Amino acid sequence: MAVVLAIGTRKGLWLATRTDDRADWEVTGPHHPMTEVYAVGIDTRRATPRLLAGVTSEHFGPSVATSDDLGATWDEPDHAPIAFPPDTAESLVRAWQLVPGPPSEPDVVYAGTEPSALFRSDDGGRTYALVRGLWDHPHREHWTPGGGGKAIHTVLPDPVEAGRVTVAMSTGGVYRTDDGGASWRASNTGIKAVHVPDPYPEYGHCVHKVAMHPSAPERLFAQVHHGVYRSDDGGASWQSIADGLPSDFGFPMVVHPHRPEVIYTFPLTADVMRFPPEGRCRVYRSEDAGKSWQAVGSGLPDGYWAGVMRDAMCADDADPAGIYFGSRTGDVYASRDDGDSWQLVVSHLPDVLSVRAATV
Repeated sequence: MAVVLAIGTRKGLWLATRTDDRADWEVTGPHHPMTEVYAVGIDTRRATPRLLAGVTSEHFGPSVATSDDLGATWDEPDHAPIAFPPDTAESLVRAWQLVPGPPSEPDVVYAGTEPSALFRSDDGGRTYALVRGLWDHPHREHWTPGGGGKAIHTVLPDPVEAGRVTVAMSTGGVYRTDDGGASWRASNTGIKAVHVPDPYPEYGHCVHKVAMHPSAPERLFAQVHHGVYRSDDGGASWQSIADGLPSDFGFPMVVHPHRPEVIYTFPLTADVMRFPPEGRCRVYRSEDAGKSWQAVGSGLPDGYWAGVMRDAMCADDADPAGIYFGSRTGDVYASRDDGDSWQLVVSHLPDVLSVRAATV
């Protein structure tokens, strides 16, 4: 067995692979040099795993590249695989998410985009169609850009209930469909919004990331702008789990692949500074679904002032599982013991925007 780690950066994609002992990493790249890679996906539902990369070139614009040989070769179509229909009067800025659908739909891939929209592919991620139900939602005209843009950055297909998908965006909040995208409802009750007159609006929240465990899809975890939350009812209501963290501000949220009560985040001091508290590079882990937290940082440096972005932390599906994150200074770390200790995989890459890992 091997693990592949896809690392999307501001200037291309790098791939790291390792053998069963997780001791030595072989790193290749840059693939797609001088493109922004905000979204990477690894589709392991097929006999040959497929890598998906949302690449954005300053010269040629955004596209989606796929590889069926772990990055040895890439297929990038000459047409735009994700494009807004003419009647929307919109154009694609970039893909923020490329997410394989549930096991029951082996050819489905979802794309979350900027501007805020959801697209669906029925051919394994080669071509995509706009999900009209969300685009036509009456709240859409009120969605506004967050600090990083106006984008759907979280797409969570339910692994059990066909047709159920949860998305999150900045700035708009969490939305959910139970009928394959025909209709959507806001799912933000209990999440506090800052810098707005109504602290608990129906929508308009600056959600940074939402995570779901495949065996417990009704339980969701969210990192928002000033808040960390858990939902036990599929997003119908939320409760704060920020107590015990040094800051309630951050970007990523990851659930352990085999232990649905174990979650990870990377706190930053709020707003203007946005540094790791006291300059200490630390992942925070909860082993009781957010009731308590502990810093896990053996092998991680002090005097560290780089943040970790919303899609730059992930877990693989190995047993025991690996946990990974990449920073804005181009360092990528891995843990093979649930976060107790960390190893530097690669350093001095461009700004890391996205990481995904899987066993192949």
